Amino acid sequence: MELPVLNQAENIFYPILAIIGVPANLLAIVILSRGKCGLSKCITLYLVSMAIADLMVLIFEVILYEINDGYFPYSFLSLTTMCRLIMLIIMTSIDCSVWLTVAFTFDRFVTICNLKLRAKYCTEKTVSLVIAVTCILSFIQNIPMYFPYDPREIIDNVPWSCILPSKLFTLPVWVAFWSVEPIITPFVPFLLIILFNALTIRHIIHANRVRSGLRGSNTDESVADQEVENRRKSIIVLLAISGSFVLLWMVIFVCFVSVYVMDVQLLATDYNDPFTIAEQTGYMLRCLSACTNTFIYSVAEQIQGRI
Repeated sequence: MELPVLNQAENIFYPILAIIGVPANLLAIVILSRGKCGLSKCITLYLVSMAIADLMVLIFEVILYEINDGYFPYSFLSLTTMCRLIMLIIMTSIDCSVWLTVAFTFDRFVTICNLKLRAKYCTEKTVSLVIAVTCILSFIQNIPMYFPYDPREIIDNVPWSCILPSKLFTLPVWVAFWSVEPIITPFVPFLLIILFNALTIRHIIHANRVRSGLRGSNTDESVADQEVENRRKSIIVLLAISGSFVLLWMVIFVCFVSVYVMDVQLLATDYNDPFTIAEQTGYMLRCLSACTNTFIYSVAEQIQGRI
């Protein structure tokens, strides 16, 4: 029987994403870890940790879950127990990636906009602590994700794969959990990333105006001000960072919200249903963000490092 179009698209998209994304993140980790990119140790720690979190997303969600489910549906990894464990690691890795992005964005905001706080906050010890706490809290928050899944099917008394039961969305405890989950990731990160980048951009624009006023008419206007030009590029990159994160996460966020205002279920198996198509498309875009994050932030730092 011919697979639905969405399944066919997934079976093409995820292998390509793994082929490109895994080596790209591994290369970024190796290059950044050598410390020869002209970046500070704090920035390097953030970028390496973000690349590792994104690599974990690609390995566990793209390879061990999506590709395994599409090409090896009855392998050892498809057992319900393994599926639950993989889902726990997937959600932990995603939250680490998102909240490390928020922490890094705040670090850039402090570095550019608050010189007094920068001396105390932007240190290697503080960054290491922030990264460790973020990863630990992400794991603790997602421990409940191991328990709610039921087997998708049982063959010869062996449970295979995992699916969220429909009754889960009527139990008060799980209703509360699923109500808070999309708020923690990605709604709050949406707001924080946009806020910090907006404040940083406003500071850069104000600094440019002050600099232009100080230069006055004593400087040849035909000669480009390299500092102003670098700040202009930084604004473009910061907008690209916010836009990329919001756009790639927006579809799945809308799906999460729809669960509470419509009679729909996450992780449904009807691939001809419009909501399921939107949901699975959202997961593909979310995985794509794990491939683009490191590149965008590396470029951002190369530009912002000149400010």
